[in-house]
This record gives sequence, C-alpha cells and structure tokens, in this order.
Amino acid sequence: MKVEVMDTTLRDGEQTPGVAFTHTEKYNIAKMLLEEVKVDRVEVASARVSKGEMEAVKLIADWCKRKGYIDRLEVLGFVDGNASVDWIVQSGAKVLNLLCKGSLEHVKCQLKKTPEEHITDIISVIHYARSKGIRVNVYLEIWSEGIKNSPDYVFQLIDALKDEDIERFMLPDTLGVLHPKETYNLVKIMVDRYPQLFFDFHAHNDYDMAVANTYMAVIAGVKGVHTTVNGLGERTGNASLSSVIGVLNDFCPDIKLKIDETKLAKMSKIVEAFSGIRIPANKPIIGENCFTQTSGIHADGDNKGNLYFNNLIPERFGRLRKYALGKTSGKASIQKNLEELGIELDQDSIRKITDKIVELGDKKESITTDDLPYIVSDVLRTKQIEEKIKLINYYICHARNLKPVSTVSLMIDEQIYEETSNGDGQYDAFMKAITKIYEKVGKPMPHLLDYIVTIPPGGKTNALVETTITWQHGREFKTRGLDSDQTASAIKATMKMLNMVEDMKL
Repeated sequence: MKVEVMDTTLRDGEQTPGVAFTHTEKYNIAKMLLEEVKVDRVEVASARVSKGEMEAVKLIADWCKRKGYIDRLEVLGFVDGNASVDWIVQSGAKVLNLLCKGSLEHVKCQLKKTPEEHITDIISVIHYARSKGIRVNVYLEIWSEGIKNSPDYVFQLIDALKDEDIERFMLPDTLGVLHPKETYNLVKIMVDRYPQLFFDFHAHNDYDMAVANTYMAVIAGVKGVHTTVNGLGERTGNASLSSVIGVLNDFCPDIKLKIDETKLAKMSKIVEAFSGIRIPANKPIIGENCFTQTSGIHADGDNKGNLYFNNLIPERFGRLRKYALGKTSGKASIQKNLEELGIELDQDSIRKITDKIVELGDKKESITTDDLPYIVSDVLRTKQIEEKIKLINYYICHARNLKPVSTVSLMIDEQIYEETSNGDGQYDAFMKAITKIYEKVGKPMPHLLDYIVTIPPGGKTNALVETTITWQHGREFKTRGLDSDQTASAIKATMKMLNMVEDMKL
C-alpha cells in the first residue's frame, strides 16, 4: 500500500514561535523537499497572510510548473467566499487545502452558524475553486475533538461533501490531545465508514505522541500523513518528518514510501539554519547524539559482531556511528576513536588514556574525538601532537563606531608571519588576519560551520567561557577553547584546529 507524505514545514511549521522564513528560504526548502527528499506533496503557505507569502508561493509555483510538480504544491485557504481562491489563482498554485470546522462546538461558537450554513459556505468555495481550475483538499479542523464530542456533525459534514470534487479529507489532531490507541480507533471509524475516500492524518505533539499517533493512523488505514522537518510547529510542534519515515519504513513492511532517507539529515540541518531552532542533541535520527554510543560495553559489543546495532543504521540517513568519550568509556570506545583518527597505541597506553578520560568525565568535562590526540599527548608525554602552528602574539582593538582590528603573529615551520585585518567582530578580525597569513603561505583554511558559546550558570562576569567551533576540512570536526574571555576561548579553539589540520592530515 502506498502512503503519501505531505510536508507542511513551510506552512504549519512556520507557526513555530519566532520562525519566519524568507521567500528565498521557502523556495530552497520546498525545492529540497520535492527533489532530494522526494516527499509527495508540500504545503507552503496560508492564503491572504502577507505580500511575502505571495512572493514565496509565486517563486515556488513558477519552479514547480517548470519541473512538472505543480500538482504537488498546496496552499491553505479558508471558507471566505472567493477571497482565498482568488489569492491562490494569483499565486500560480493549483491546490487548495480548505480549512473547515470539524467540531460542532467550533461551528456554533466560533463561526456562530448552523452546520447547514457552514456546509453551504464550504460547497460554495469548492465550486468556485473548481471553476478556476483549482484542485481541493479539505481540512477538518479540530477533528480529533469533533469525532469524540460531536460525531454526528462530523458524519453530517462528510456525507454532505463526499460526492463533491474533493481529493483528500484531512483529519487533524489540532490540539495534540489523542493517544495512539484512541487515534487508531477514531481513524478506523472514518476509514470503515467511508472506504472510498482518501484520508490524511495531521498530528500535533503536545503529549509527545505525534509520531506514535501518525503510525497508528497508518495502521488504521489512512493514505496520507503530514509532517514537518525537525518537528517544527505551533506549541510543541508536529510529527517530525525523519522520525515518521524511520517508523513507517521499519514497522510497516507493507507500506511503500518514496522518501530518500539519506537526505533527511541534510534537510534537517538546512531547516535548522534557516529557522534558528536548534535540533536537540538527543533527537532521533537527526540529533547529534543519536548514533553515538557512550557505554564502553556497547563499543566492545560492536567490536564483536555489531551486537548493539538496531535497524536505525546511521548510514541509512547519511550519517556515521560515533563513540562518545566520558566516565563510562571503556577501552573499546577509546580504541574505536583512536582508529578513526589513525592513531595506534599499545594496550598499556590505551589503559592510561582510558583512565584519564574517566577522570575528566568525573569532572563533567565534555570530551570529543577531536580532543583525543591532545589527551594522548598530555598523558603519554609523546610527540603525537606537535604544535607546528604557534601563536606568537595577537592584538585586538575594538573602538566605538569603528570596526575591530586585529594583528596576529604566527610561527609556521619556524618562520614568523604577521598580518593585520579588520572585521565585523573581534574574532572575525582575528580570523581574517589568520586567513591572510594562510593565503600567503598557500595553506587552505577550514570552513567554520558552527560556533557555540557556553557559560556556566550563575551570571558572574569572570565566569569561564567554553567556545565550541565546528569546522569542515575533509570531514566535519570540532575544537573547544576555555578561557575567562570569550574571544580568547575562540582563539584557543582555532589554534587547536590549525594544529589538528597539520598533524591529523584531515
């Protein structure tokens, strides 16, 4: 059985507090969802919201027409006479997702109409849309409460609409109040009563059950599900695209999906960057920690036949398995990380390194694979990491209404180089001076991907600052610096990076 995936990141996901995509961001997200991730449909906007929404839909619709995707582009509209339909026609889109009331209480109290009046209004919009060449799907807003509290009204509504030219009936759990067993039972009522209709299920995550409810709706017989990238959405969000795909692919063998799983992590990172909403580290499939083993016994089991693997193999999603370092690390975890870095040590040395990592872990210090060479050097007093790039001196000046300026002196291969540059900030000025030196000596400068500053709670002005910087140079890696000055901590992280590039041949 084929199940459609309709992603509504650009409509419902944009209702996340503080999130507003530009029209070019919407265009790029829609393009990636349709072409790379290969979702079946995308809902990209609400009609009549703003000029920016119109610009975004026009841009996406023009591209979709050229690519033959226009029937997969959907826009939310309202029971407002001709207004929403005219807006959609002007935008170039061809599919209206019509928001109707799926609860009798909302018809009576919010619209102050009778069911018959509301149904008449809905049919009028549908007929007008079809006359303009617009295809129609129907949302039954607050359906989850309507089917429980006023089922006769829900049936009255569907009975009145089932013979109209409607392609899909969408069943939203608008307030995220359902639990999985309830979802199955209520969806089954709809599917069994109207077997000829195409039903979508739209979940919200208020009880953290959106993915489970989506799964149960599929088991009950819906033919379409709604998702958002990273679970974005109003309040606690919607069903996460990556999690829904993982669950349906692994637990519904009879279901066929078109989604390219290997693109999910990339899609999530793009939306994270555009939305400004960080992906939780423990988020399944797309979180930084989800394919990271911490327990040493797990690493040992993986060495002896992948004993701690499950169906969620990171390579499915374009990712790699990692082994975290901390107080629960055993020799097997250390060995895995050393292998990744290409460092070979005897068993006695590995034991010493393990003891040091456990000691650091007891102090709650976070340890990454990229710290390991420095720990090796410190513990064994070896030349595992030779500081080939040395920071001789630096000077940073920041004056009001003037761009910060930095002069940096580096020693590279026993020769000293000095450059000066301004920048948009103190660290930016430092990095531009470093880049000048690297250009002079013909060395490539790694690309900075992410920059995180962590300050311990308490709010003291002399608190230590930890700066964690993610770099790209052959592969993605991180370095950290610790200092009471934020710029100094970033500079320490940067010098670690420069020497890692030299010594680890990244």
